[in-house]
Amino acid sequence: MTNLTPRQRLSRLDVKVSPYLYIAPFFVLFAATGLYPLIYTFVVSLHEWDLLKGQGEFIGLTNFVSILQDRFFWNSLFNTFSIFLLSAIPQLTVAVFLAAVLDSNIRGKTFWRMSVLLPYVVTPVAVAIIFSNLFGDQYGLINNLLKNFGMDPIAWHQDTFASHVAIATMVNWRWTGYNALILLAAMQAVPRDLHESAALDGASAFRRFFSITLPGIRPTMIFVIITATIGGLQIFAEPKLFDPSTAGGIGGAHRQFQTTVLYLWEMAFFRQDFGEAAAIAWILFLLIIVIGLINFGLSQRIGSAEVRVSKRRTKKRLAEMREAQATQIEAAVTTPGTIAEDAKL
Repeated sequence: MTNLTPRQRLSRLDVKVSPYLYIAPFFVLFAATGLYPLIYTFVVSLHEWDLLKGQGEFIGLTNFVSILQDRFFWNSLFNTFSIFLLSAIPQLTVAVFLAAVLDSNIRGKTFWRMSVLLPYVVTPVAVAIIFSNLFGDQYGLINNLLKNFGMDPIAWHQDTFASHVAIATMVNWRWTGYNALILLAAMQAVPRDLHESAALDGASAFRRFFSITLPGIRPTMIFVIITATIGGLQIFAEPKLFDPSTAGGIGGAHRQFQTTVLYLWEMAFFRQDFGEAAAIAWILFLLIIVIGLINFGLSQRIGSAEVRVSKRRTKKRLAEMREAQATQIEAAVTTPGTIAEDAKL
């Protein structure tokens, strides 16, 4: 160490320090735009806080207790999870299917890849206008079709489940193509040699997809699931724009599609109670962290289980190969003796 020249010392210092300098801008921006607002929101949640008067008396966890005792909060949480499940599961399933189709040998790959991304670049306001013509209670396209077939129209804005389906459809239409392209990039990173070897062994395309493609894109699947979870629990624009005129746009006349973030918006800008609004934000933040950790843990457990199964299969194949080799060696040893006995006869 003492015999190093100044240039060598500088080079070693560059190797050790430069990676931290490269990632430092992200953490600086995160501290300014993410960490500070997060801490400040927690401080607000511990006080009585008015829009005009500002900080009031310190009340500890009273805002959290008040929110957890509010039936409207639990209603918004139910609506959020309902819309999330109705959107996330079909969205990810269709995204995987689209990615597999785009990864196959089809004509016009570039055109189709650009096409699936078009809904993502459409603004939420335009999406709301498009789907309001589809899910209108009186003059919507779907209800008009139902009437033509002699069926009763659906109260898309009044019925809880119907409104959740309509909002989930808006979310799926906008985000499925985006997730499909992310999964497509992961599929293209899977070595083609594995597919070719499996095809030579007689594996069908269906078997190759489930045995090679899906395990190969597992890290990307975890990323997509976590980001879909975060986005699904923070949904705001779609339910807000689905019916902006009824009851001030708080999620329906009976709050039948009011999500948690929409309830937060109501608490902050309708009731002007920023303390309870900040408490809602922190409860939602903790909930997202817990669900994200659960998703990650389940994915890791599934991955480790598949690794164990793969190891057992490999051991079984090795044992079968060794047994076959032993049988061949035994046959090779016994064959000359048999030939000699036949010659004597």
